[in-house]
Amino acid sequence: MTRFGERRRVPGLRREELAQLAGVSVTHYTRLEQGHAGSVSTEVLDAVAAALRLTVDEREHLGNLVHPPRPAPDDPAVRTDLLCLIEGMDHTPAFVHGRHGNILAWNESAARLLGDLPADRRSWPHLVFLDGPFRSMVDDTDWTVLARQHTAYLRLCLGRHPGSAEVAAVIGSLRAASADFARFWDEHLVADWPRVTCRLRHPELGELEIAVDVVRSSGAPEQWLVTFTTEPGSPSHQAMRR
Repeated sequence: MTRFGERRRVPGLRREELAQLAGVSVTHYTRLEQGHAGSVSTEVLDAVAAALRLTVDEREHLGNLVHPPRPAPDDPAVRTDLLCLIEGMDHTPAFVHGRHGNILAWNESAARLLGDLPADRRSWPHLVFLDGPFRSMVDDTDWTVLARQHTAYLRLCLGRHPGSAEVAAVIGSLRAASADFARFWDEHLVADWPRVTCRLRHPELGELEIAVDVVRSSGAPEQWLVTFTTEPGSPSHQAMRR
């Protein structure tokens, strides 16, 4: 019987140990590792995911790697109802972004907060990693959190849209232009975009504490609504209303 926990040269489980925990044969698991198990059942995937203690997002990514989804067309046209929604948010910076964080539309409050969005950086990953003015506003600790989250989301996105030249181009450009992105990419992070709170050092408004929420539209599954909100009555809220 395989014994777990004895001294070893590298951390983690051996292939044989993982196969035993998942309740599958070593041969079957090896085929899964090598990408030759397209017919593997959902039950086996769930068992392997449980043995690896994967998160919900990591389980989705594993399933996408084994059973790639069908390619879906990317529609850059923003839905009218989403445009009306963000334009009605007078004191809330709001955006609509596409499948890989590409910014499709933004309201006047967002433009006042972040300034002009250059055409070649009109995506959240490019803003985070390559836009100097944006990075100068974000606290170093918060920036690292944001950067890792965007990297993790792009890897999840790559699994959701296999073969997408657009997604591959975004990842390729970031790996070539940003050593930070290349380093985070090699960590193989996988996660969907969560709600986060970050601090901005705005050149006119000063310190702002902002909650960033991402909501997927039920009628446009490849378009997300992003809002920057502040706690009512707080100094950040008063500054944002100015």
